[in-house]
Amino acid sequence: MSKNPVIIFEGTEASGKSTNLNLVSKYLKNKGKKYIKLREPGGSNFSENVRKLLLNKNYKLNYKTDLMLFYAARSENFQKIIKKNYKKKIILIDRFTDSTIAYQHFGMNIDIKTINTLNKLIIGNFKPNITFLSIVNNKNLKLRLNKRLKLNRYDKFKFNFYNKVQKGYLKLSKNRTNYIILNSNKSSIEQINQIIIKKLEKII
Repeated sequence: MSKNPVIIFEGTEASGKSTNLNLVSKYLKNKGKKYIKLREPGGSNFSENVRKLLLNKNYKLNYKTDLMLFYAARSENFQKIIKKNYKKKIILIDRFTDSTIAYQHFGMNIDIKTINTLNKLIIGNFKPNITFLSIVNNKNLKLRLNKRLKLNRYDKFKFNFYNKVQKGYLKLSKNRTNYIILNSNKSSIEQINQIIIKKLEKII
């Protein structure tokens, strides 16, 4: 594995995904490591504007429109940020291709062949080195969303949708040695931090 791996953080809303990414970012900064971090949707200036469209709770977008917007943002990120820094810096990404499969295929029932074709078109054979998957139960998901001061469009789906997405993630994680599951229901933030850091020490 490269000393400058690509590390992905996946999970549903309020699963602790972004908190874990920020932990790794702080850890790498303290270690003096060169890294970049970006999010999906978001990243480049163009992709951040796409993010505003996708998360705007006033829009009722068709699922296929969602899919195309996600790939437009990913294409810009991949060509202008990821390829430029690949193997030169550690790359941290808040959501990537598995997020599209979990949300758009398992959650929204878009054909997996379409998603795989678009993935191939946009990123070719590019693969991340490791994925941290954060999971959360309905009780904690509801409690955490209720604490948010602002809710975006993706925070307002029905819980059945999030259940389908998380089950999709867990299916993707099976038989993958590069997947680390972080159960935010059973482990404290400190325990999850220890799991992440222990893994980081092995790969960088």
